Amino acid sequence: MFVNPLAAEYTVVRRTKSEAAVTREQLLDAAERVFRDRGVTRTSLAEIAAAAGVTRGAVYWHFHDKADLFRAMCERATLPLEQSLTRAAGLVDTDPMLALRTLAIDTLVHLATDPRSQAVFEVIFHKSELTDDLSPIAARRDRERCDCLSHVERMVGRAVSVGQLPPDTDTRLATLALHTYLGGIMREWVLDTTAFDLARAAPALIDVVVAGLRANPPRRAECARPHLPLSPELAPRPA
Repeated sequence: MFVNPLAAEYTVVRRTKSEAAVTREQLLDAAERVFRDRGVTRTSLAEIAAAAGVTRGAVYWHFHDKADLFRAMCERATLPLEQSLTRAAGLVDTDPMLALRTLAIDTLVHLATDPRSQAVFEVIFHKSELTDDLSPIAARRDRERCDCLSHVERMVGRAVSVGQLPPDTDTRLATLALHTYLGGIMREWVLDTTAFDLARAAPALIDVVVAGLRANPPRRAECARPHLPLSPELAPRPA
């Protein structure tokens, strides 16, 4: 029976790649568990290898160092959020405020319903002391934060352009308010996921900040409305 050597070689390569992919997933799963239990700084690659049931050499085959492993772990957990960005992007031109609301709600619902995201965000928020050899992670996080803020600020600016927000809205400050509010909910909830049903509460929580932004957004200082003078009975009396 004739066996094509190229086909046999392809089968071996495919099996090897498949096995490598499985090992990589095992390492990422182990990193989530160990980072969550011990914190990023106090965890060694040897401990992650042991938790994954592989050698330390297998870790270095897939990842340059702990920072690279941490990056891959975060990317795997946050990848589904790109679908939310795509869905929101389709609404930006016609209804940017709805796009903001959709994006924020989707983010909270994803966190509430995905155990992997819960584990990773707990590590990001509460178990990662980004110093020394983890400085690349801190730099990357800063870049991602700036990218996220820029994306949201464009959406807020679009809301101003279509008349959903006043022309003197301080888009930067409004963006920071949205980002801080959403991040605060996520940071607190992962500490106690039994505190309340985040998926169910997400629309109401986001509507609070969206309604506030619509009703009274932060204004640019140069366009701020002048303060009305106090009536005589409310004016401070001289000492």
